[in-house]
Amino acid sequence: MTLSKKIVCATVAIAAAWTLSSTPSFAADRSLYERLGGQGAIQAVVTKFIGNVGADKRINGYFATTDLKKLNKLLVEQVCAASGGPCTYTGRDMKTTHKGMKVTTAAFNALVEDLVSALDTFNVPQKEKDELLSVLGPMKSDIVEVP
Repeated sequence: MTLSKKIVCATVAIAAAWTLSSTPSFAADRSLYERLGGQGAIQAVVTKFIGNVGADKRINGYFATTDLKKLNKLLVEQVCAASGGPCTYTGRDMKTTHKGMKVTTAAFNALVEDLVSALDTFNVPQKEKDELLSVLGPMKSDIVEVP
């Protein structure tokens, strides 16, 4: 199977997982992690998110010297753990990580827009998007240094 066919198959599988995960009969007592589609689906969203950020001239300068492979791994861990999955976040706390970066509220909001765009790419239902953003949102006070 060619690489492009593998990518298409993976994308279809992830979209199907998210579609199935939002089916009401299954969603009642499942964790956000499960409703998002598990680690593979989270990985796909994080990869798309990092691509969105890299293309976003408003904020990509903040990531100019970032090890993107490590960032990808840590973001997957963070979203997985924050959504009730089996992962353990192994990175530094947000305050330490962003200290001295002078992240603005506008930059943080642009980052959120890029995340929402990644979630929309995979048709994540509004309920799960809102729930994920409400879990991640409180990090803003540890990230933003310039209102």
